Amino acid sequence: MSDKRKVVLVGTGMVGMSFAYAALNQNVCDELVLIDINRKRAMGEAMDLNHGLAFSHTSMRIYDGEYSDCCDADIVVICAGVNQKPGESRLDLLSRNTEVFRSIVEPVVKSGFCGIFLVATNPVDIMTRITYELSKFPESRVIGTGTTLDTARLRYLMSKYFHIDPRNIHAYVIGEHGDSEFCPWSQALIATKPIYDVLYDNAELYSMEGLEKISEQVRTSAQQIIEAKGATYYGIGMSIVRIVKAILQNENAVLTVSTKMSGEYGIEDVFLGNPCTINRGGKDRTLELSLDEEEMKKLYNSANILKDNFNSIKKGREALTR
Repeated sequence: MSDKRKVVLVGTGMVGMSFAYAALNQNVCDELVLIDINRKRAMGEAMDLNHGLAFSHTSMRIYDGEYSDCCDADIVVICAGVNQKPGESRLDLLSRNTEVFRSIVEPVVKSGFCGIFLVATNPVDIMTRITYELSKFPESRVIGTGTTLDTARLRYLMSKYFHIDPRNIHAYVIGEHGDSEFCPWSQALIATKPIYDVLYDNAELYSMEGLEKISEQVRTSAQQIIEAKGATYYGIGMSIVRIVKAILQNENAVLTVSTKMSGEYGIEDVFLGNPCTINRGGKDRTLELSLDEEEMKKLYNSANILKDNFNSIKKGREALTR
């Protein structure tokens, strides 16, 4: 990794540009390259961002580019993908997105890129695994946004419930970024106090039912936002920035990214969200939580759903082995 912090963004839709705008405002990198199948759009987005440089605290270089620009990048962020058509099954969408990713990952690798892939395209756990299979990169250098946004949503809602700054709430959402995700309450803390002790000591104020309502709100937040405004992009854009900063600044930050399970919890070859330490090498360590029996069942269920969905993408699997 050079002194020049260079990030390439592939896909200049709302998620990609929410990331780019947040990255500019937080001075995340020195060079930001925008790549899109619609080169004219990428050019326009770069122009628009550049026109705000005079109001920022950065001298970031922002421009539209090509896959050859990935050769010396530290990170390639993938936000590109196709939208689901009316009547199209989730698996058909996955197969089409596999083809889109093949058209992205192969030229990125061919450019000589040897940095870190960060995937945000949904379904993120499966698309991250597809990136890993296509790139043949070490597992440490292929990361998905996983449940980072879900964890941020959880901490925000818990902060409102307990009237505590979210930065002092230590709780995670793990598993699939989707319907089977869950919060292992046995591992949740407020400051250093276990959440179960907080409930016991304040039974008149807080309850397990209240926590389960929060958990359900986390799971359904995206659909509520989509129903209200059509799509979600600000939160995930900021989640991407958080992961990029952890990499470029070599933070060893603990984030619930989607990475490959290699025996943790007895799970193999599945990408799912779980606390990991992130630094300039990508994923450094996977932190295996001490889950109780019921939580382990939920994690296995989530892993099995992701494994079954990946194995069901017949067209996608053909694309991976061609």
